[in-house]
Amino acid sequence: MAAPADEARRVFRDTFGGDPEIGVFSPGRVNLIGEHTDYNAGFVLPMALPLITVIVGSRRDDGKICLVTTAEGADKPHKVEFETPSKDHPLVPGTPKWANYSKGVIQHYRAGPVPGFNAVIATSVPLGGGLSSSASLEVATYTFLQQLCPDDGDVVQKALACQKAEHTFPGVPCGIMDQFIAVMGKEGHALLIDCRSLEATPFPLTDPKLSVLITNSNVRHELTGSEYSTRRKQCEEAARALNKESLRDATTEELEAKKENLNAVCYRRARHVITEIERTAKAAQALEKGDYKLFGKLMVESHNSLRYDYEVSCPELDELVSIALEIPGVYGSRMTGGGFGGCTVTLLETSVAEQAKQKIQE
Repeated sequence: MAAPADEARRVFRDTFGGDPEIGVFSPGRVNLIGEHTDYNAGFVLPMALPLITVIVGSRRDDGKICLVTTAEGADKPHKVEFETPSKDHPLVPGTPKWANYSKGVIQHYRAGPVPGFNAVIATSVPLGGGLSSSASLEVATYTFLQQLCPDDGDVVQKALACQKAEHTFPGVPCGIMDQFIAVMGKEGHALLIDCRSLEATPFPLTDPKLSVLITNSNVRHELTGSEYSTRRKQCEEAARALNKESLRDATTEELEAKKENLNAVCYRRARHVITEIERTAKAAQALEKGDYKLFGKLMVESHNSLRYDYEVSCPELDELVSIALEIPGVYGSRMTGGGFGGCTVTLLETSVAEQAKQKIQE
């Protein structure tokens, strides 16, 4: 975890001279189960990762903000400068794209006025890997601003402000999961988040015999594309056809009873969400009981549902899941994140983790 911090400090010294006064970090996350349920007011079960986004920086007095990123894969230029926001001159999205995640947070920060500053961003969360590099950057930016001009410290409102930033600047209509786990993540625990009430319940992941393996397909996904918005609209259309506020309120029986009210695609999208919400609640209970076999079975069901009903997997993700499931000691495996690339997450016995890594690399 020290590597991004060391890199950020080195680049700050090279770019601005002197050492930074402030240093903050925010984690990436992997979602164990509960995919595309957050914007349907359902349950998710993510955990924070030791992959982090670090921001180091110092205040400046001329009303300007200068951001530098060292992130591999970020669009150019890697350095951007702009005026601090005011009522008459709010910040607006623009290029480079990576800066919009921080700009959105600066614009929607819940205290202020935000002073000028220089900052360097470094990260070990892979961009486009489905491990929430965007929320990690947003929450790190918010945490940095809290050091410059403190807000009221409300952690839920912090997550909501970061979500609003992603909606309005990069233009991704994401649910609350990524920002919430980046703010609330607890070491040694997964967090069952009720995305309607915003209640979070920690579930221990401290069994030394259990490991979580994340595998990057190296197929980069871009959630700012139209597919994510399309899925969300299809879910909203399905909820309306079922006379529900959201798919969280629907059961499988109700979906089957009103199947003729939905087109085939919306039916499949709704079937994924409704069954995934049920699976996530069951998985949290299985984790609490130490029933890793059941948890693994639910992960595989989740992947198949994402593959066939939600249609957000890709051949590389399917292949990674298939390889993992052939290895003795693997409980379950699935794609994680928005889909169309990114990573898989595998629950397995610690004793077979190295063997699993070798087999997947081969």
